[in-house]
Amino acid sequence: MRILIVLAHPIEDSFAASVARTAKETLEANGHAVDLLDLYREDFDPRLSAKERASYFSDRYDSSTAASWIGRLQSADGLVLVFPQWWFNFPAILKGFFDRVFAPGVAFDHDEAGGRIVPRLDNIRLFWALTSTGSPWWVVHLYMGNPVRRLLRRGIAAFCAKGLDFRMISLHDMDRATEAKRKRHIERVRALLGRI
Repeated sequence: MRILIVLAHPIEDSFAASVARTAKETLEANGHAVDLLDLYREDFDPRLSAKERASYFSDRYDSSTAASWIGRLQSADGLVLVFPQWWFNFPAILKGFFDRVFAPGVAFDHDEAGGRIVPRLDNIRLFWALTSTGSPWWVVHLYMGNPVRRLLRRGIAAFCAKGLDFRMISLHDMDRATEAKRKRHIERVRALLGRI
């Protein structure tokens, strides 16, 4: 399987970067081809341009400035996102990746009757998110309703592809996590990805 790992963290030696390296090593050890897209290191611009947005409902989306990243998504069989949750949401650079790369004619088409979108990412069979949050589990799930998981599963994955293997693996209370807890999380990620 060809798997695109998308890393969204500004610090090169962050915990998220360690998770992405673990994911890459584990998947490659199992014979998968892995493309690691580090949004910050590749200087991805998250801003949807006026030209891009104006073309959203035209006959053809203007993908000229995002073509290389779109090509990488279209050539993948699986997608693994690695990112921290900030303010119960995606880092801005990852949100911009969705805005610019998960675009009309790429991730979905507009229904001719209007109002709906039709999934187009038929190539993606696996959609996993490896994430961390500074809040404890109960705050994320009980108080906030796990918004990132809802957005990914119901809003992005379901609208852009069908029949996906969707999973979200989170380390909660990251700000107070001990080294031992972080290592256990890395090993959990390794074990789960090792089954793919």
